[in-house]
Amino acid sequence: MKILIRPHDIGKGSADWLGKNAHEWGFDGVQLAIAKAVEGQNGNPGTLTPKVISEIRNGFNSHHVEIPLLGAYFNPVHSNKEKVKAGAEKYADHLRHAAEFGAKFVASETGSYNDDKWTYNPKNQTEEAFQEVKKIFAHMPAVAKEAGVCMALEGAWGHCMYKPEMLKRLADEIDPGQENFRFIVDIYNYLYIGNHEERAKIFETCLKLFKGKICGFHLKDYVVNGEELEIAPLGQGIMGWKDFLPMIKAECPDAYLIFEGVKDVPASLKFVRSIVE
Repeated sequence: MKILIRPHDIGKGSADWLGKNAHEWGFDGVQLAIAKAVEGQNGNPGTLTPKVISEIRNGFNSHHVEIPLLGAYFNPVHSNKEKVKAGAEKYADHLRHAAEFGAKFVASETGSYNDDKWTYNPKNQTEEAFQEVKKIFAHMPAVAKEAGVCMALEGAWGHCMYKPEMLKRLADEIDPGQENFRFIVDIYNYLYIGNHEERAKIFETCLKLFKGKICGFHLKDYVVNGEELEIAPLGQGIMGWKDFLPMIKAECPDAYLIFEGVKDVPASLKFVRSIVE
């Protein structure tokens, strides 16, 4: 299985520098959020010229690092509707240009009424929230289809698609059959202190509901510190990756395994490869 890292977890610099480091760290590819990673680029519509795209793609590819996944995260329920409009336009533009990077998917999350904090708000778990997110993403499958790629969304307990069932409902309503819709599964994001002991059940629900349509898994491990869940190196927490990774390999062998804010990257990468290779 191919293992990716977010290049902005390496740092910010040229695509060549990021690609070199991603390769030296031992990764096969990246989930690229252009504005966060590539020095001098914001990824906004109109900036992804053939020259810019070529420089970015070649910067990574020359070090045998692929870019299968772009990140164009925005908050579809932000109170500043100009921000929502700009975010949606950027997301759609990324879909149109994704294939030029060699990417098949463009990722985002589903937002929160806490605006830039992206944290739990009771309003997130309402029908109004569902409909507002649906309205913003409704035309994206058509944009993705025309570009020959897929949109990819991930849910989170603190966001509007707060459980796997809600994200599946969204997918079913805007792209029945998920022809151009894919899921990113981040089990940690579905957890909080009140449900984390049900993580295996939630994980199995994702595998069942999203079967055949999962493009990637964000890998995070954690320990409990008081009333908080605290990130830990992979394999050194209580998530259960020794059980989950073999299930992913069996059920979703083509999905990407994506490091997102992982602690102790060398040890974590060694741990993951020991299971999936």
